[in-house]
Amino acid sequence: MVDDSISTKEAAEILGYSEQYIRSLIRKGALPATKIAKNWIIPLDAVENYNSKTELITKGIDDHSRRSIKKPKLKALSFFSGAMGLDIGLEKTGINFLLACEVDKACRATISKNRPDMALIGDIRDYTAREIREKAGLSKKEEIDLVVGGPPCQAFSSAGKRQGFNDERGHVFLTFIDHIIKLKPRFAVIENVRGLLSCPIQHRPHDQRGSEFSPLSSDEEKGGALFHVLQSLTSAGYGISFNLYNAANFGCPQKRERVIIVCSRDGKQLPFLSPTHSEKGLYGLPKWKTVKEAFKSLTKKKKHDFIKFPESRLKYYRMLKPGQYWKHLPENLKKAAMGASYFSGGGKTGFYRRLAWDKPSPTLVTHPAMPATDLAHPVKDRPLSIQEYKVLQEFPDNWELEGSLLNQYKQLGNAVPISLGRAIGKLLTGHMRKKNISVLPNFPYSRYHKTDHVSWLEEFKKNQDNKDK
Repeated sequence: MVDDSISTKEAAEILGYSEQYIRSLIRKGALPATKIAKNWIIPLDAVENYNSKTELITKGIDDHSRRSIKKPKLKALSFFSGAMGLDIGLEKTGINFLLACEVDKACRATISKNRPDMALIGDIRDYTAREIREKAGLSKKEEIDLVVGGPPCQAFSSAGKRQGFNDERGHVFLTFIDHIIKLKPRFAVIENVRGLLSCPIQHRPHDQRGSEFSPLSSDEEKGGALFHVLQSLTSAGYGISFNLYNAANFGCPQKRERVIIVCSRDGKQLPFLSPTHSEKGLYGLPKWKTVKEAFKSLTKKKKHDFIKFPESRLKYYRMLKPGQYWKHLPENLKKAAMGASYFSGGGKTGFYRRLAWDKPSPTLVTHPAMPATDLAHPVKDRPLSIQEYKVLQEFPDNWELEGSLLNQYKQLGNAVPISLGRAIGKLLTGHMRKKNISVLPNFPYSRYHKTDHVSWLEEFKKNQDNKDK
């Protein structure tokens, strides 16, 4: 933490609310606080962990069937749709969505606002495959070309508790796989965080491992969750390929890595996505797009909506140049700026971080003003705005986001960049048309190694064999 506690005014600036509203949250017990004289002091970690989704001021949108009779040539269903970044990218290649599935109220409002004719359902566990078809306006025999979804990633994130399928969100993942098998689309695409590659089905705490404990079971082995998913889909006849992809390699002005699993009902393993850009210009490709290039589309007259940094932190930001972070502060101020976090491990590159003009943005997060994951404008003394988030995630200018300011940040921070969705769509439509898809040997799709389906499976099976010896 930068400091142990902050004032109600600073909390209001971080959360994007009025100071009066912060005081009401304290009275309701939603934010813990201590009163010193006439002022309330709030632990900074409580503000960081505050769950903003309960504060959404948006009328709930009811589940409803598709409102249009006309059907597109290529029909798709979207699950865990969020703000629909992945779907927008796929639409750019001629794939059209009949139905979205989402439980978050702000996301549902955004979907309804921008795609009012699309069917909208809530919890995937409340619907059978037959009911999903009915909501989408599809008969029992009509072909579904694509099912796509990014199940909640927290159960698999390396930053979390890694509960995998024991987590409630992990169970939702399994329901999604079950629906894919029952809906039988020609293709299925699953998007998730890098943590999925290593997450076990059942996590054993590290303090319960070692020579004095029993060996790890197969369910506790690294990668077991993904292997279980792959087994389920291959048993249903799907050919599967996957890799960890950096969105910057597909034209996004942001370094964002996601696992993309592509499943084909014809049993074939589709090739990797075709990159359009490269960090160093490999294969004659253009170099990665930069923040400066992305921000060119934002006119000077455009209104920017953003939360604020507290004044206690702004004084340090004013000392930093584009691309710098806390380590570039004067030596005598670093400890004061960082507080207790100064003594923690790691590079802490997210503290007091200004974006560089000449590089892609770091991965956008759901809140750009939290101390450990700051995303400050290269030169302006503020976090990135909603409008800047939109261009870095490549959302159309006319795509309207519903909900509070924090809800909008969250929707964009969780979204898949448009260009990554478009790259997936080009792969699928190219395969449908039996086009030759070019493959670039040894292309660095991400900063990690052995993240593709061939290398990953070899490594997984080798670990299993060693365990059995």
